[in-house]
Amino acid sequence: MDSSAVNTLFVESVLNEYRIGGSGLSWSPDVSLGWLDGRDIASFDRNRYSTRDQVWLVAGGARFRYGDAGDWYRSLFFSFQPALHTGRTQALSSPYEFVSTLGWQGRRFSVQIRHISNGDLHSPNRGETMALLGMGFDL
Repeated sequence: MDSSAVNTLFVESVLNEYRIGGSGLSWSPDVSLGWLDGRDIASFDRNRYSTRDQVWLVAGGARFRYGDAGDWYRSLFFSFQPALHTGRTQALSSPYEFVSTLGWQGRRFSVQIRHISNGDLHSPNRGETMALLGMGFDL
């Protein structure tokens, strides 16, 4: 939020993948548990929503990919998840948010750009945008 960095941690589970007809598009159920630390930005302390709350978030939705095994772009994905969370901040001011992620998933590593926002359904709506690095495990 507003170029102020914060520590963040997400644990995700991507379940079995399903093809959508013969389109080459596939989807997987995708669930996330996340934590975003609070910030010490004094200019927001007098507002109804400060920046100091830590936020715990749980989200569930779908991850989409396109292509066949062996296609170079098959590792790219987009996911969308409705979310519920604790805490109220300038960035995340309602109890619900939407999580959009664009990323690349290798066998053991991932790189993602994630945006969390309430879609301007409640003000303030600054949202959180982050770059995430991930490690994958087969369970």
